[in-house]
Parts: sequence; C-alpha cells; structure tokens
Amino acid sequence: MARNTTQERIKRLENHLKQENPVLAGCVQSFQKLDNAARKLGLMSADESFATQVSWWPVISVLGTYSAGKSTFMNQYVGKALQRTGNQAVDDKFTVICYGSGTEGASLPGLALDSDPRFPFYQISADIERVAEGEGRRVDSYLQLKALRAESLRGKIFIDSPGFDADQQRSSTLLITDHIINLSDLVLVFFDARHPEPGAMADTLKHLVADTVQRADANKFLYILNQIDNTAREDNPEEVVAAWQRALAQSGLTAGRFYRIYARDAALAIEDPQVRERLESKRDADLAHIEMRIHQVEVERAYRVVGVLEKTARHMLNVQIPLLEQARRRWRKRTLWLSVPVFSAIAALFLWWSFRGGHWDGFYLTPFVNLEIATQIGVLTSLALVAVFLHTKLRGIAGRSVLRSLAKDESLGADSQAIQRAFAWNLRAWWTSLASIKPRGWGRLRRRQVEKVLTESDRFVQSLNDQYASPSGDSNES
Repeated sequence: MARNTTQERIKRLENHLKQENPVLAGCVQSFQKLDNAARKLGLMSADESFATQVSWWPVISVLGTYSAGKSTFMNQYVGKALQRTGNQAVDDKFTVICYGSGTEGASLPGLALDSDPRFPFYQISADIERVAEGEGRRVDSYLQLKALRAESLRGKIFIDSPGFDADQQRSSTLLITDHIINLSDLVLVFFDARHPEPGAMADTLKHLVADTVQRADANKFLYILNQIDNTAREDNPEEVVAAWQRALAQSGLTAGRFYRIYARDAALAIEDPQVRERLESKRDADLAHIEMRIHQVEVERAYRVVGVLEKTARHMLNVQIPLLEQARRRWRKRTLWLSVPVFSAIAALFLWWSFRGGHWDGFYLTPFVNLEIATQIGVLTSLALVAVFLHTKLRGIAGRSVLRSLAKDESLGADSQAIQRAFAWNLRAWWTSLASIKPRGWGRLRRRQVEKVLTESDRFVQSLNDQYASPSGDSNES
C-alpha cells in the first residue's frame, strides 16, 4: 500500500512537470530508474524514492541570527505582515511560505509538510527522530506552513528560519538547518548591524559561514548585513560594517558580495541628508540585486534538480557500491577467520580419534572403506550438508559482526542507514558465494542502468542550455 501511494504521488508530480518543464519530467523518470537499482541493491525500501528527496519547486531559505530582520524582510517581500516581528525571538519554528488561495495567510501545522512530497520537509520527522528520540512525533513544534495569495510567491517556496545560535541549538534544529541549506536554490544569510560584536558569535559564524564557503554550491549563499540604518547614529558607521567584514573574513568569506540593506517601511529617521542618501542608494542597489537573484531561482532550480540526479547516480557508483564491496570483503575475511580454526579443530579431533582408535589402514579409513557404496555416498552427503550448515552459521556470525561495526561507523555519515540496510539484504542471501565481493543485486545490467542515468543527466543539462543559451547566436523563437 505504501509503495502504491508513493508511486501515485510521483506519477502526479511527473504529470504536473510535463506541463511546467518537460526536462524535469524526464528527470522524474530517471530518478525512478535509480530507485529500481537502489531497491535491487537493498539500499532503499519499497516505499522510498529518490524523487521524494528533492524539492521540485524553487526554494529560497532565509537564515540568520536572532532579531536580524529576517521576518521583516519576508513581510516586505510579500507585501503583507505575514510573519511576526520583534527585537527578541518571536518564532521558534521553521516556516514554509508559498503561494495560496487566501489573502490573509493561512497557517497549517507541520504535518502538512511532513506528509506531502511536494514540499522540502517530506518525511523529515523520521530524520528528527534519529537524532532526537521522541522528537519526530512533535514535528508541529518545529515546522509550520503559511500560504498567501501574493504574486511574488507564485512558483516559489520560501523557508523562514527561527533565529540561529549555534551554541544553544538542539541537534534536531541543526539537522533541519543543514537540510534546508542542502536543498535550497538560494540561501539568504542575515546578520544584525545593531550588534557590533561579531567576534562573540564564533560558533554561529562557523555554522552559517565557515561551513558553507567551501561548498561546491557556495555561490547560492548571499550574506546580508541588515538594519544598516542603525549605523547612521554611530560616530563611525563604516567601522560597524568593517567589523562584520573582518569577522566574516576570519570565517573564510574573503570574496563575494556582502549586502547592506534595511527595511524601506521600518527605517529609522536619518537626519543627515548625505548619510541618508548614501544608505538609501546602497540599500536600493543591494535589494535590487537580491530580488534579481530570487527571480533567477526558477532557472537555478532546474539545474539543481539535474545536478541532484547526477550526484545521486555518481554517489551510488563511486561511494555506496565501493562501501558495500568493502563490507563484503570484511565479511569474507571474518568468515575465513572463523572457519579455519573451527574446521581445523574438527579435523584435528577426527584425526586424533581415528588414530587413537586404530581406524587407519595406510591411507584408508577402515570403517568407511568397509561400508557399501550407497552408504559411503550417504555418509559423504551428510558430512557435506553438515559442513555447509556449519559454514552458513559461521558466515552469519561473521556477517552480523560486520553489520554491528557498520552501525558504529560514524565515517559512513548520511549513508549509514542505507549501507546497513543493503548489507542486511546481502546477509539474507545465504546461497550466494563470498568468493565475489559484488553486492547482491549488482551486475553489468544494473551498472549500465545507473550509467544510463548519468548519460541522461548530461542530456538534460544540454536541453536546459538550449532553453536559456545559444552560443551560435541562433534564435529559438519561431
């Protein structure tokens, strides 16, 4: 039943994307090919799909410290007081904001996000439960969904996060933060210009800056110093900006734009006309660039989805399969370590018993030779069955020891659950030989299937390039 439900959701998604973006509809089919390969390998259960782990709509996340003006920025962008604002932390939930039918901003519980594959937090409760036992059932205390009929939200999903403080965050909140960073097409990181002591936030800067600048998709992060109008009251307002720039540089952000903005509708009165003009000019230019990047996420979303498809296929080929091969190699070695002493001990006991009893006549075992041929065959068959049974038990013991070591191996990271599940799938195949390290369900046909997905991802990129670029100068317009 779960599998049918998942497949129905994916089919509805594919039908929608055929109308919106046929290239992405093709990506859904390619994800299903990877699903099939992953299930054959035991990496994925029947009710899971790689397609549900991708946000198919453009996602813009808004992160930042407490009272950095994130919610004020969102209210200004949508043109309505959708989010509560204040100098202190006023909301401790991650809020997904999208286009809706109402004009007042309907608010829905976190369950609406956890159970719908169209949204970024599909089945996030299971991940929360893994890092904080019992918290997965309280998904409503972490998430909420707000929908508003605003043209600026059409075709996009915004995620407004609670104020960030790495020193005090729960592991579940950090998990959600990392989750939205990974799936977002654009990440707006806000800092508060009213707090001129950035050096006291070393851990927060590390998580929001130092851990992001080395990412392959680091260009999707925009670092914004908000409420810059407060610096107009300082004797040396430029020093406030310089202090933040130094703090970000120490965290690794030595290049790229550093935006300075403040709310148009909530600005302080600036008496000096020259200072006011300078701040307004900088604010308007930076806001225009931020809004331009927001408008571009539709294009970036398509490339992101194709990139996730390629990354998933390569990860299966270059990471997960080698990890399973390594686990099978350890399984084979441990089975050998157990089998050699056990069978050697049995052989030694048999030789001790037979020599002590005088059952040998040269190279012939007298009791066995004196048996009829049919009986000899029966004895040999019985011994072979006992040996196979004993070997199966020993390889099971060795395999379970490897499985326990995989559960404790922190180096597996996000692959831990999948690798454990796949290795357990290998353990159940008692009839397979350990002479080969090839994982169960993996062969030339399966490899070609995954490699075909890689080829398709290249073709999808070319199709997207044809939509947005024409190096030859030819026009696609009819």
